[in-house]
Amino acid sequence: MNIKFVKFIEPYKKLPRNVYILFFANVINSAGNFIYPFLAMFLTIKLGYSEYFAGVVLTVVIIAESVGKLIGGKLSDLFGRKIVIIILSFIGSFFYLAIAFLNNQILVTFLIIFGGFIKSGAFPAINALIIDSTTRKSRNDAFSLIYLAQNLGFAVGPLTAGFLFLNYIQLIFLIDAITTIIAVIPIIIFVKESLHVKTGIYLTKGNVPINEKPQSGSTIRVFFKRPVLYGFALISIIFSFVYVQSTFSLPIYLEEIFKESGPKLYGILMTVNAVIVIIMTIFIISAIKKNNPILNISVAGILFAAGFGMLFYSKIFILFIISTIIWTIGEIISSVSSNVLVANYSPITHRGRFNAIIYFINGIGFSLGPLFAGLFIKYIGLKNVWTLIFFLSIFASILMLLLFYLEKYYNYNLNSK
Repeated sequence: MNIKFVKFIEPYKKLPRNVYILFFANVINSAGNFIYPFLAMFLTIKLGYSEYFAGVVLTVVIIAESVGKLIGGKLSDLFGRKIVIIILSFIGSFFYLAIAFLNNQILVTFLIIFGGFIKSGAFPAINALIIDSTTRKSRNDAFSLIYLAQNLGFAVGPLTAGFLFLNYIQLIFLIDAITTIIAVIPIIIFVKESLHVKTGIYLTKGNVPINEKPQSGSTIRVFFKRPVLYGFALISIIFSFVYVQSTFSLPIYLEEIFKESGPKLYGILMTVNAVIVIIMTIFIISAIKKNNPILNISVAGILFAAGFGMLFYSKIFILFIISTIIWTIGEIISSVSSNVLVANYSPITHRGRFNAIIYFINGIGFSLGPLFAGLFIKYIGLKNVWTLIFFLSIFASILMLLLFYLEKYYNYNLNSK
């Protein structure tokens, strides 16, 4: 085996068992994650909603998921990470099973909303479990491995769903539900709970840094003691507004340009997205993990600007592929670095809740993205949305750079006390 490659994968061989089990569970779950990438198309093509009303429905879905994450984060700090992941994943899957056998437009819409609300509650618990099981030194590797797992599954899922979409739409919901249930099984059997509720002991690795020490008091009060964290959360609204266009404006844009080939081509792009993540994540994270995560996120903003911005000029499919490669590299950097940043500022007593708060604030951008993009498309035009996304990405990148200097000032004062 190539010596350089061995050097890249060496850190992944030292991670705790919980991370490896979550890796395999995420591969299975993501392989069946058919619904969300095609939700905009499902609402417009299958249910017959206008682009604007589809944006409204997606906004409601994202709001429901954000609230679900808040509740899930709270529950994971109270009752344990593992039990929350298992119960919410099972309940959410049954909503999708029901959708697979229904034809009522209104009922299906409501079940999509409630299914997302329930299933999303498991995400903060998963992140809290990973943080509990790792040290600051190993978190980049742990989160990048989980991110890689999601995209290993995602490399297969959207491509398959793209071919099922036109004639076998019920299978999309059915497979999503079944794979989620299967993915929970190894978690039930092998994952070790990292929170001992009865004793109040948090099982964590290594010495606890000052920003992660246990805290008492209300979650909001503890959260607002960390200006770097809530500054990041506010800027991330713009990033999530930008990124959600990959699941809203992009598939609609493909449908406008390539007509009935749009769903299949979108499935191909999502597979390109996943393949780039699979091939490049280990190397990218190895190159950037010694950098400040805030600076990494700022660089990701530039890549989002370049990748999404070039779609304004794109008419042939090869340019869409190039665009996807560029913004996917930004996605890799942003996703892993964001999780590390949140972990480094989350006290061990509030890890589930802090992750839920960040998910919730991110959800503002994800929810406003389809809503305002739908309005923008209605009155300004679909093509022009990419100019808007370009300038928003540049603006967010500059704000992250300013936050980097705020962090240096904050940490200097903290260590001087």
